Amino acid sequence: MPADTPALPSGESVTPVTSGPSAVPRRAVITAIPAASAALASAAVLGAAGCTSSTAGQPGAGVFRFFTDHQAAVVQDATARLAPGPEDDPAEAGHPGAREAGVTGYIDKMLGAFSAAGRGQPPVPLIFAGGPWSNRHEAGPDFMASFVKPDPVAGIAWRRRVAGWRRQYARGIAALDALAGGDFTKAAPGHQDAILARQEVSAFTSLLFEHAIEGLYAVPEYGGNRGLAGWKDIGYPGDVQPQGYTADEVERSEGRDLVTDSGIVADVLKFLGAV
Repeated sequence: MPADTPALPSGESVTPVTSGPSAVPRRAVITAIPAASAALASAAVLGAAGCTSSTAGQPGAGVFRFFTDHQAAVVQDATARLAPGPEDDPAEAGHPGAREAGVTGYIDKMLGAFSAAGRGQPPVPLIFAGGPWSNRHEAGPDFMASFVKPDPVAGIAWRRRVAGWRRQYARGIAALDALAGGDFTKAAPGHQDAILARQEVSAFTSLLFEHAIEGLYAVPEYGGNRGLAGWKDIGYPGDVQPQGYTADEVERSEGRDLVTDSGIVADVLKFLGAV
């Protein structure tokens, strides 16, 4: 990703409305976020750390860079309520959510981008994955696997940003536990939804939703989008470069336009315009 990509201010994400007269189905909001973001020229996914393991960074499955096992379990349950998959809502059958995409691992690696678990300071902060492409679709070198060292100014800015997020997660997870009577993971799904909708944790819920969406659709080198779950769900081909496209080919569509102002995208654009 470009080293000058601006960060989305914490708390400015749109939390989906799932009840009431103006509600938009939660799945409609989630699957249309990447397309709607492009249509609105919004900022795209921001940094975390590179890890493509199917289990690393999941509660009980490996060493975390920032979370304790309990904190990771809380984040996994909370993001799964905001971006549900079939395990969390039968209506989502066939549609992976935060749990399936390994969003908890994405968030943990982002929060630990400047520290390698058990090994001290990493030689290169895991913020900007290299490029311009991986070897997911073509044999050859995986340029995305290595990370690019940020310049000194960007490094300072990212350290401050990550430090702020770490504080927000520590306080937010503790607040969710307190509102659940001690352990958010022990609360029933309906109770978890009610807690996440509480005004006291609204800023943290917005941050969780922002990061859940990033983890669903970021390139997997950042720790989420496990098994390309998010890309497959929205029909996005991913980084299939190098293709050697001509200028004329770039101008012509080769398939369904993901940002066509119709169907789910139209519903979400209408919803975003009303908030």
